[in-house]
Amino acid sequence: MRVSSSLVLVLRICGAIIFGLVGWILSDLIPFAQLPAPLHNSVIFHILFGTVVGIGGAILLPLMAAAQLMRLIDQVNRASGAQIIADFLGFTTGLLVAALLVFPLALLPDPFRQVLPLLSAIFFAYIGVLVMNAHYREIFAMVNIRMPSSKITETAAAVSPASPAQNGQRESLLLDTSVIIDGRIADVSATGFLRGELIVPGFVLVELQHVADAADSMRRARGRRGLEVLKRLQKDSVATVKIVDDDPDGSSEVDDKLVLLAKQWQCPIVTNDYNLNKVASLQGVTVLNVNELANAVKAVVLPGEVLNVRVIQEGKEAGQGVAYLDDGTMVVIEDGKYYLNQTINVTVTKVLQTAAGKMIFAKS
Repeated sequence: MRVSSSLVLVLRICGAIIFGLVGWILSDLIPFAQLPAPLHNSVIFHILFGTVVGIGGAILLPLMAAAQLMRLIDQVNRASGAQIIADFLGFTTGLLVAALLVFPLALLPDPFRQVLPLLSAIFFAYIGVLVMNAHYREIFAMVNIRMPSSKITETAAAVSPASPAQNGQRESLLLDTSVIIDGRIADVSATGFLRGELIVPGFVLVELQHVADAADSMRRARGRRGLEVLKRLQKDSVATVKIVDDDPDGSSEVDDKLVLLAKQWQCPIVTNDYNLNKVASLQGVTVLNVNELANAVKAVVLPGEVLNVRVIQEGKEAGQGVAYLDDGTMVVIEDGKYYLNQTINVTVTKVLQTAAGKMIFAKS
């Protein structure tokens, strides 16, 4: 991690001042009166000793604290306002708990009554920050406070992640790996039909990268397609696209983590994975399936309508031919076998809705 030169300068100044003052105080413990002139003079010795210790502090403090402070600054910059407020509340709550223990701890004998109150304040403040940092979404949800989520990795179209829509706010939509690789979500989002925020968890991005680096050429192509789709989403999507670093504990599986995040944020998962669809639905998570959306927006065809189609293969039953509409809907044509590789007009006799989509039956 690159350390800022301005931060190093500030640490050097702070180190010189703090260590210089410490050196001035500690110089009282040294028998300077026995030193040769001019060091036996109290003022001169204090100044020299404080200066030497201050110079040492200016050198050592950046070496000891710069990297840690840069990590802290980076975490603060990446944290949302919700997380910062939650950490402050946790810190304050911890101090209040420690304050309740001051009186009983002060009744202890020396040196415990001097040391334990300070240690308890540090301990409970730290515990308060940890608890709020891990569970602030659930705590805010319990009191009906909706605030942005935390730990953001900025993308070209995002600044901070948000929690789900409530009371007119925009809704967050969690994207899984399969729907990104599928690519249709980018086309739908570019049309402006999705007005919420498209959230891509960091572990989904990691899975995409692993697929893109796979030894199998087919998997590698799928992974690279997913990364290209994600880049297109960031560029063309009307909805805000965000990549977040939230990684729930308790599972190592990507699907399980998605379900946990969706339950924490109370937002839907967008997928075309059949198994994830079922597992999430069983746990009360709303699922938006792109395949179901595609079936829902296919053109409505009614019995009696005439279609112009090209017969491309024989059907399963004797004499049947099979054609497809532009949206992929299968058309089974009675006696269509005799028009193989020809474009003909057919009359719709029945429309059947199946789990795989619509199937149209027609006669030539």
